[in-house]
Amino acid sequence: MLFSNRLRSALVSGCLIATILIAGCAVPIRATGIGYSKDAFWSGRISLQVQSEPAQSFSAGFELKGRPERGELTLISPLGNVLGVLRWSPIEAVLDSGNQKIQRFSSVDALMEQATGAAIPLSALFAWLHGDQASVSGWSADLSRHGEGRISAKRVQPTPPADLHVVLEQ
Repeated sequence: MLFSNRLRSALVSGCLIATILIAGCAVPIRATGIGYSKDAFWSGRISLQVQSEPAQSFSAGFELKGRPERGELTLISPLGNVLGVLRWSPIEAVLDSGNQKIQRFSSVDALMEQATGAAIPLSALFAWLHGDQASVSGWSADLSRHGEGRISAKRVQPTPPADLHVVLEQ
């Protein structure tokens, strides 16, 4: 009986250690090198300053997965609480902010504007995260620090001007 308890304990310990080692080796898919047709995953911090009256500022952690046509953006407070989950597909765009009811929008642009305070060009954001210099009317992106996981973009039109900053987890 003593031998079987030791053997059982060793097997359970071995399985636990193997599980921990396997989980520790798991790495989220990084978007670099992944085609636009496949789902990708990014995480980090995002901030947006809108130079309106009064000025608006938004900053949060984020997890972004999917692609411009279908995806999910989770916004996270500095304390780790989920502020909201934005989901979009060709047929709907929704904002789930937890305690409030789910809000539905006619487009992903309207959804992004409601969630962040400005209409962030989602297709261009995916391109910028891939390191591609996408051209969007009224926006200019600075990808000079993309290799360091930093992206900046400025909107001059339509007014009010806005500054977007993304810092990716490395």
